Amino acid sequence: MTEILQALMAGFATAATPVNLLWALAGCALGTAVGVLPGIGPAVAVAMLLPITAKVEITASMIFFAGIYYGAMYGGSTTSILLNTPGETGTMVTAMEGNKMARSGRAGAALATSAIGSFVAGTIATVVVTLFAPAVAEFAVKLGPPEYFMLMLLAFTTVSAVLGQSTLRGMTALLIGLAVGLVGMDQISGQARYTLGQPELLDGIEIVLVAVGLFAVAEVLHAAMYEGRRPASRNAMSRVTMSRDDWRRSVPAWLRGTAIGTPFGCIPAGGTEIPTFLSYATERKLARGAPAAEFGKAGAIEGVAGPEAANNAAVTAALIPLLTLGIPTSNTTAVLLGAFQNYGIQPGPQLFTTAAGLVWALIASLYIGNLMLLVLNLPMVKLWVQLLKIPKPQLYAGILIFATVGAYGMRQSAFDLYLLWGIGLAGVVMRRFDIPTAPVVVGMILGPLAEAQLRNAISIGEGSAAVFVQRPMSAALLVLVLAVLLLPRLVRALARRRVALA
Repeated sequence: MTEILQALMAGFATAATPVNLLWALAGCALGTAVGVLPGIGPAVAVAMLLPITAKVEITASMIFFAGIYYGAMYGGSTTSILLNTPGETGTMVTAMEGNKMARSGRAGAALATSAIGSFVAGTIATVVVTLFAPAVAEFAVKLGPPEYFMLMLLAFTTVSAVLGQSTLRGMTALLIGLAVGLVGMDQISGQARYTLGQPELLDGIEIVLVAVGLFAVAEVLHAAMYEGRRPASRNAMSRVTMSRDDWRRSVPAWLRGTAIGTPFGCIPAGGTEIPTFLSYATERKLARGAPAAEFGKAGAIEGVAGPEAANNAAVTAALIPLLTLGIPTSNTTAVLLGAFQNYGIQPGPQLFTTAAGLVWALIASLYIGNLMLLVLNLPMVKLWVQLLKIPKPQLYAGILIFATVGAYGMRQSAFDLYLLWGIGLAGVVMRRFDIPTAPVVVGMILGPLAEAQLRNAISIGEGSAAVFVQRPMSAALLVLVLAVLLLPRLVRALARRRVALA
């Protein structure tokens, strides 16, 4: 422990130099802007800036890239809450309750709990990175394909059962997402699947395209088609701070979200999407009384606090396998791995000895960056909520412009624009029939990963599905999946029977 603290203090001495502080501030500010703009994302931003590795010293550039990485998570929550337009896939869950809070005049509280929750979770996860990186990475590496597949199956069942008005609608949305995720080249055989002869679909459908289409474009089209003649549903802004009740409800959600998100950052099981959805499901299940009635209606602050904490905890903890094993668990950490390699450094078990100064400076910069982002974001709450005062026609026009530019900027493809608008129309239809959109995105993201893990697991079992019950962790997750599906029905059946007997 003493050696770790000494190394961390040396890291702070390096990270706190004026030059490195400026790079950290630039990364945090740019990351926040990247998160606000839908369609860009930290992976694209870091990839575009990789050429600076030829000119900038390694410690400064890695601190800069890290600032972009977790700064994007802060920025993504802003547009999710105010405009129902997730700038990052990890903030999709935030949009569900955060935007309803904004429409109910509580945007300030939603933005505040998001920023503070991100700071709390990021700091706790950084402490975990500091103290337990080797041990956590060693445990995560023991999980095999059967455990990963069951983990994803748990996410499927939880999301479809909790997010829809009914399990049937949730499952329908999930199956749509799984089907969309199959479009493109088969990962093993290399055969084209469901591309309809379109070469643009060989690489699959971009997840950001689907998220922006279902959330942003569908929101605008639905408002234009069905809400144009109605009075504005958004209430007047009441305050831009958190009340005592907001704090009381947010703190446990922050801690639960951090506990859910930190382990997920260490394993390649779908990035920030699984922990954020599981955190939301947990908060919704635990809600009682008035908070439970706010979910899906006026907006529950727990539905913002928990997922935002899980999101930032997972993002920070993803540095554990990257630094200790050289295994990237997200698109952005994969690009960061490329940045290390540009300097001739290969992250792995020896990195803490061969480049200890760099590693501990990077870890120290996480503490500094989290504080910078809190200082950058909290005072700007009043500025961000001014977006709500923009008249609806201009606001919706701006959303469509951002969505269209972001979609086109990913691949400079006109085909993507047609696809974006087609997805937006599908989102309108789903809203009209009360089919939730979030399970579509979950199915699309995790479907290909689950397929690959299922194939690998069956290969390990030599063609037998018994491999899922022969391994303790996999069997335990299978029992949990069955419990999520069956227990609510058993409880409802017993309640009906009790009422009938009474």
